[in-house]
Amino acid sequence: MSFRVSAIVPSHNHYAAMPAIIARLRALELRVFVIDDASDDAQALMALAAPAVSVHRLEVNQGKGGAVIAGLELAAAEGFTHALQIDADGQHDLAAVPALLAAARGEPGAIVVGAPQYDETMPAARRLGRRITRFWIAIETLKRDLVDTMCGLRIYPLAATMPLLRAERLGKRMDFDPEILVRLLWRGTPAVQIPVRVHYPAGNLSNFRLLRDNLAITRMHARLFFGMLVRLPSLLRRMRGRRPRHWSNLAERGAYAGLRVLAAAYQLLGTRGCLALMAPVVLYFHLTGAAQRRASHKFLERAFAAKGAARRPGSGATLRHSFSFARKALETFAAWTGQAMELAIDDRSTLDQALSNLQGGLIIVSHWGNVELSRALIDPALRSRFTILVHTKNAAHYARLLARFQPDAAIDTIEVSEFDPATIEILRARVASGGWIAIAGDRTPLGGPRRTVRVPFLGALAPFPQGPYILAHVLECPTFLLFCARERGRHRLSFLRFADRISLPRGQRDAALATWAGRFARRLEAVCLIDPFQWYNFFDFWGDR
Repeated sequence: MSFRVSAIVPSHNHYAAMPAIIARLRALELRVFVIDDASDDAQALMALAAPAVSVHRLEVNQGKGGAVIAGLELAAAEGFTHALQIDADGQHDLAAVPALLAAARGEPGAIVVGAPQYDETMPAARRLGRRITRFWIAIETLKRDLVDTMCGLRIYPLAATMPLLRAERLGKRMDFDPEILVRLLWRGTPAVQIPVRVHYPAGNLSNFRLLRDNLAITRMHARLFFGMLVRLPSLLRRMRGRRPRHWSNLAERGAYAGLRVLAAAYQLLGTRGCLALMAPVVLYFHLTGAAQRRASHKFLERAFAAKGAARRPGSGATLRHSFSFARKALETFAAWTGQAMELAIDDRSTLDQALSNLQGGLIIVSHWGNVELSRALIDPALRSRFTILVHTKNAAHYARLLARFQPDAAIDTIEVSEFDPATIEILRARVASGGWIAIAGDRTPLGGPRRTVRVPFLGALAPFPQGPYILAHVLECPTFLLFCARERGRHRLSFLRFADRISLPRGQRDAALATWAGRFARRLEAVCLIDPFQWYNFFDFWGDR
């Protein structure tokens, strides 16, 4: 099929930028359809009519979407295969149009959309509104990479678009651009994004009506969200077939942006409102995180069997697991932002004695419970003595966000994949000066099997990292375990002495590592069986390589 593209320019009272837009489009030899959406001055746009430039007037205002639909119908009637939509307000840099045309020619079955690059002239309210829309579109499409679905510079493949317009009733105002894109994606139309600079001219006329259009957009998102739920089986089928990866590459998706949304929502809505707001978000991540969902089910199956439960966990159990993780995140923010929380401490004397020691030590933590919350609730002077060893930058994102809301939340983290001599010396100095080093004992290292030891855990051999015990041996310091779990509306902290010294004798190193990792695994298993839904390792712990 030949590639024939025309241009559609919808306008309601936009006159100033129109001559330059039309001239640029004609320089690219494009047939132009100007759709006058009942502008106040009927003659102003009609004067722009010229060879290959048609002006079609709608006597009753239809809204932006209605005007675009009228233009698409005209383009299809004249036999065009594609239609370039461009807003008439002069905000988009038309230098991007050739790149959009080249993308459409290279992938004619795709919708090509502008990925806006805004400058400082963008109003704050518009920026916030587009972020909110992008957030919901990610949920409705199960795609996180769409930059902006409201951009008014795009190319429609008419073979896919016209059947959609005949089959669906779309919003005809400012809700049109995001809705038609979502529905095309639902039908399997791929999207190609091309960067485009966007500038808001001084004195720019806006046809956006705050109450009317925000209500229309809200109704659109409600329609699309429930439409997504109906289409979930087919949407999820498209996402299958991805190869499993190491847990460090299972990105904590939307980490920084998601934490920002969560924190802002908590400040505005409080606990109950925030939990209600989180529900569809949690559902989205649960349904789209196939690898995490499978890992949750595998862990819960083992935990239920170890507890002697008469039933096996179903899909509802994995969803409960996801909601438990969301609650943990919310409770952490609540603690950092000042909400009173009860924290009971088992055997307080062990903690007090350890913290009063001039020498620090090593604390092995796990992903069971909410260790982060315990750090939020302790005295800031003690908090400053802690250093957290992490595998990835996710923890750094988390700490940076917390610091915005609570300066005391600043956390000293060191990203490590190897314990090189320089890192060891830094840690040794901190322990000697009374510092405490925290390291996870239930995350497999990036080095793979050669840096793990397989010990029994919930009925099967599982790989536990060697790092905590090697580090304790090198630092020659006492080692403790720290757990903090939710228990009947409050949190309980357990600070346990694990070893005065961990020694790895020459010639017996492997056996000693297995002994210490086995001791930790047995303790971790005991707490996991208290409440399996509080273990937040969403990767295949037994099969990870």
